[in-house]
Amino acid sequence: MKFNRLETKQPRKKRKALYQAPLHVKQKLAHIHLSKDLRKKMKARSLVAKKGDKVKVVRGEFRGREGKISEVDLRRMRLFVEGLVHKKQGGKEVPAAIHPSNCILVEYQEPKHKMKKKRQKEKAPAATPTRISAQQPQGTLPGEEKEELK
Repeated sequence: MKFNRLETKQPRKKRKALYQAPLHVKQKLAHIHLSKDLRKKMKARSLVAKKGDKVKVVRGEFRGREGKISEVDLRRMRLFVEGLVHKKQGGKEVPAAIHPSNCILVEYQEPKHKMKKKRQKEKAPAATPTRISAQQPQGTLPGEEKEELK
């Protein structure tokens, strides 16, 4: 989906563009607004919906309920939250699909690669960054002393 002034304004074509958009574009459309405390902490207004994040439903049939995201369906642009189910006529329970715009992110789960970096920083001693200055002879690093031959 391009945001170009020459692009159509017709709702049917806009809707068609949403349905036919590639998944990397739909990923950006699956952002969830953050709660007020998370906004201050993260310094962002919205984040991508991910499995394991805790959300609160603010619109629709399940308004006021909270739960963890069990699945994100980008093709349908829907979230599935644990504990939110529809009952079918036969008595079978089916997970309820909720649009990301109807939810607020309450708890954010950091990606694993970022958590690993944090742990490594905590464990590693605070080392001063090594910089090579113009005054040092080439081939030596700061703090290294070259032994002179006698």
